[in-house]
Amino acid sequence: MKPSILLAFSVLSLLPLLPLVLLSSKSTPHSPPRSPSPHRLRVFVADLPRSFNYGLLDRFWSLSGPDSRIGVDLDARLRSTLANSTEKDAFPPYPESPLLKQHSAEYWLLGDLETPEASRAASFAERVYELDDSDVVFVPFFSSLSAQMELGWGRKGRFRKRERNEDYGRQREVVDRIKSSEAWRRSGGRDHVFVMADPVAMWHVRSEIAAAVFLVLDFDGRCRFDSKASNGSSSHVIMQHAEVSSLKDVIVPYTHLLPRLHLSQDQRRRTLLYFRGAKHRHRGGLIREKLWELLADEPDVIMEEGSPDATGLEQSTGGMRRSDFCLHPAGDTPASCRLFDAIVSLCIPVIVSDSIELPFEGTLDYSDFSVFVSARDALRAGWLVNHLRGVSEEEKDRLRRNMARVQPTFEYDNGDGNEGGIGPVPSDGAVNHIWKKVHEKLPMIREALIREKRTTPPPEGAAALWRQCQCI
Repeated sequence: MKPSILLAFSVLSLLPLLPLVLLSSKSTPHSPPRSPSPHRLRVFVADLPRSFNYGLLDRFWSLSGPDSRIGVDLDARLRSTLANSTEKDAFPPYPESPLLKQHSAEYWLLGDLETPEASRAASFAERVYELDDSDVVFVPFFSSLSAQMELGWGRKGRFRKRERNEDYGRQREVVDRIKSSEAWRRSGGRDHVFVMADPVAMWHVRSEIAAAVFLVLDFDGRCRFDSKASNGSSSHVIMQHAEVSSLKDVIVPYTHLLPRLHLSQDQRRRTLLYFRGAKHRHRGGLIREKLWELLADEPDVIMEEGSPDATGLEQSTGGMRRSDFCLHPAGDTPASCRLFDAIVSLCIPVIVSDSIELPFEGTLDYSDFSVFVSARDALRAGWLVNHLRGVSEEEKDRLRRNMARVQPTFEYDNGDGNEGGIGPVPSDGAVNHIWKKVHEKLPMIREALIREKRTTPPPEGAAALWRQCQCI
């Protein structure tokens, strides 16, 4: 074969491979960014100064003096260590004081979003950096920490007032910044996510952001009954959707305070029923006092008053681990951290709170590891103790096994010892379950945005009714 013919044949044989060669020669740095995953929650983080999140922690650690509510500084040792440190942490630790730590969901959620992408493969949330790529806009404000700092270190009696209230000042600035953003103007706030893992977080401004998705501990105090509108008739009561709705908002768990007990570590339990906490509560928590009177003198029942300090946590740990059942009556709100401490202690919760909302229902069936008792039955003399004594050992073992399986669901801490809540989240932990619940709200958010395109704004006189109904 002639050399010219051989060369021509060789060139022709390579032509089919030419597109692949050209494709592979493209410079990787100039390739378009990876498209957001359609199977994860795509989260855009709103632009707020550091002073509203990690900078607020810096400020907390610079405080002096005790928490005025309990008269001691439960974080004194760590505060001293940080004060003597020559390096300033970009991601400071969250306080260990039980009054603050139980509300720390905001810290772990932002910590997940701040974790480098290479370590976020297990997270259900994908952080995106273009607003048009996002499903939701996360507002990085530590609202619970802000509220607790005002309650514990602010001017006494000023929390519900706006004057000289630093927490209100922060709330006001956050809302003004967020509502002036292009993201808020685009959606009216319906796709914005605010973490309010404290019943009093964002106290003064909730109604201004009621269209947004709230991550809350329960709905108590936010949805209310309008007794005036009902004309006093108990058969026709109008419920105002003041700021929250089970349709748009997500119930999140308290951060548990007690160490987790694994099923393999469990030992024989000698106490029937255990409770430790404040005896006197307000509103729905009045049932506590009545239960106390009924149960205080019952054999195999321990009812203790205690404060949230290191000694109290140690006593609660021992009490819950030695008891078959842990009483969970309503307090100032239907839910409390005590429920999640019982779960990590493998102490079967006895829930006496008729209006309680629980996190991740739909994914979890709490009756698989808890005992629900109506307030009416619990207040019948002798009924509750007799009912619990009638639960067989086999049934208690079954409830405890089920509880052990769901314990990871309520873990916020990534367990890697990384500072600032930074690091890979457990795939079955609380942070991922929260992101998944927010993801479930997306069809409702999209439907509301589409519907509003054709909706005429209400006349001035109907504005109040419009605000009440905007969350449904």
